[in-house]
Amino acid sequence: MKIFTYMEKYDYEQLLFCQDENSGLKAIIGIHDTTLGPALGGTRMWTYESEEAAIEDALRLAKGMTYKNAAAGLNLGGGKTVIIGDPRKDKNEEMFRAFGRFIQGLNGRYITAEDVGTTVADMDLIHEETDYVTGISPAFGSSGNPSPVTAYGVYRGMKAAAKEAFGTDSLEGKTIAVQGVGNVAFTLCRHLHEEGAKLIVTDINKEAVQRAVEEFGAKAVDINEIYSVDCDIYAPCALGAVINDETIPQIKAKVIAGAANNQLKDTAHGDTIHEMGIVYAPDYVINAGGVINVADELYGYNRDRAMKKVEGIYNNVERVIEIAKRDGIPTYLAADRMAEERIERNRKSRSQFLQNGKHILSYR
Repeated sequence: MKIFTYMEKYDYEQLLFCQDENSGLKAIIGIHDTTLGPALGGTRMWTYESEEAAIEDALRLAKGMTYKNAAAGLNLGGGKTVIIGDPRKDKNEEMFRAFGRFIQGLNGRYITAEDVGTTVADMDLIHEETDYVTGISPAFGSSGNPSPVTAYGVYRGMKAAAKEAFGTDSLEGKTIAVQGVGNVAFTLCRHLHEEGAKLIVTDINKEAVQRAVEEFGAKAVDINEIYSVDCDIYAPCALGAVINDETIPQIKAKVIAGAANNQLKDTAHGDTIHEMGIVYAPDYVINAGGVINVADELYGYNRDRAMKKVEGIYNNVERVIEIAKRDGIPTYLAADRMAEERIERNRKSRSQFLQNGKHILSYR
């Protein structure tokens, strides 16, 4: 892997390798862009097939956080960490404390959080060595479980997408197919049920499905049937890459809006659903409630302030749709453009500020 070639192609700023022999720590921190502020992104622990695969994942995820944070209106850049190891058996206190010291050495350039394979308890250990970590235990003044906040953001974004498709953002009477009924999706179902929506649900966890049936009067279907049900809105809230060649011909929904990450298997699938007239709420825009919530910890967590920001996901989805219409492009591209335009405006502003500073110094 030609690392510098890859970094130059996608304009990455920094890639760091961290190891601690005593604890077994092998971590890779990718910092993509800090134009808007310090890089914020979680720490993922995974059993990668190779070091190259770990590097690629760190870089890919870091870039994704740049776009997610920018689109959410946060004054933060994008970064991500991957720790190579099995989260079920390779964790120890020394590992996360050692990693915390590496983060501290970056002096605020990178701020971490929980991700796949890591927990609040792991973040607490990192917090023993650095303040540049979010998603720690509420006892330390953090925001706690982000799932309800993420769900509320998805709910708000779904309403904005519905307004574009149906002329109203009311979900009363709408049939919504929810794929996956985990922590985020279950809370989402509660919001939808309270507004009077009709729910169709599926999940590999039969107990979660039964709970949704009992509490919300949802109709349960097989995991392979969820794509083809008659519904107004399809909400992917589990695995990624569910919008693909096999599923697209089955989808009857006019709106796709859900909590899952990386919903499009390929960008071409975003083009296809756009051509079909489906309103797609890009995943990293609509599911940004969690990162908005933990980012508020950097100011001393205030739930009311955080929730007001999360409500703005409605406006962010509207803005994406507006750009898509303006430029004649699919919404997945419009989301990227919205993020890129914000970064570029700030980059130019910073450049102008520095240039003016040079003129002042020259004059003196």
